Amino acid sequence: MLMNLLVPLDGSALALAALPAAASVARATGARITLLHVIERKAPQQVHHERHLREAAEAEAYLQDIAERCLPAGVRAERHVHAAGVDDVAAGIVQHIEELRPDLIIMCTHGHHHLRQWVFGSVAEQVVAMGTMPVLLIPPKDKLECEPFGSRKMLVPLDGEAAHEQGLPLVAELAKACGASVHLMTVVATVGSLRGVRAATASMLPGTMTAMLEIEQENAGRYLEGLRERFDRLGVSVECSVRRGKRARTILEAAVEMKADMIVLSTHGKKGTKAFWSASVGPRVAQEARAPVLLVPIRCGVDAGRGRGGRTPTSRGAGPRQLPPPARVTEWSRAGSNRQPLPCKGSALPIELRPRTDLSL
Repeated sequence: MLMNLLVPLDGSALALAALPAAASVARATGARITLLHVIERKAPQQVHHERHLREAAEAEAYLQDIAERCLPAGVRAERHVHAAGVDDVAAGIVQHIEELRPDLIIMCTHGHHHLRQWVFGSVAEQVVAMGTMPVLLIPPKDKLECEPFGSRKMLVPLDGEAAHEQGLPLVAELAKACGASVHLMTVVATVGSLRGVRAATASMLPGTMTAMLEIEQENAGRYLEGLRERFDRLGVSVECSVRRGKRARTILEAAVEMKADMIVLSTHGKKGTKAFWSASVGPRVAQEARAPVLLVPIRCGVDAGRGRGGRTPTSRGAGPRQLPPPARVTEWSRAGSNRQPLPCKGSALPIELRPRTDLSL
């Protein structure tokens, strides 16, 4: 259950784009908002062509003004200023996850070419790499004032891997709270978009590969219909589609076509900016999407490549696969007295889990 939404603010008008989304989610779920500013040591005079907040008292006054001016009445808001200057603001935000205990981080991407990539490469990358907290990334608006935010249609791309379904309980929770519909989508490659071994096979056996991809498309449709039944029982409106093409590009085109106002993707946390950007579809979609992107970190301990029975839902002969039983559905949470961190291979930090009791898919 969402109880605390963390919104890091750097003092710039661009960062305020995250506030309407935070207010909307807070009103729908009853969560409180924690506004955070981290003082940077030896900070420049300006950030994004605006005066930089360099003193704790100034930052506290700024957060109070923002809470009063941009958050609607009835939304609970707390403020936190990290007064001791730090060299790495991104790392400072990550370190406050344990102290402030958020359930979701909402932040603006800033989005102007090198600035946007800097934000992804530092703050968002570090948070997702921890593998403990979902991050809702909000693209900047042309107008810098606090504009309304709506969540009416959520696009949820899936590839049939069990691990990538870990974001579905959060999707259902947000959809029910916000009154949004959900569109589940799987992208199956075309012969022309294949790479590596499959591309080589297609060049030698084009007819066979074409037939195999058609079977994948049929199985993907049955897989999505199985998920639709679970959402239907929760009272969430769901549509399903299978599209063909390159995954990232097809997801972006579908989001524009259906006017989705949120894209939800599961992503593997990887240590280091280059590794984070190298192979994951999620960051590539987030970098170019016009709509907000919710990145849900994948926890360890779930088979990321196969469903039940040892087959992926798109493998030959596979039918629709059901979600794991409720006991296996977990959420990303902070440490507790009765929980121990679960080491995650390839991650410098542990993942800590708590069974979900509020919602089961």
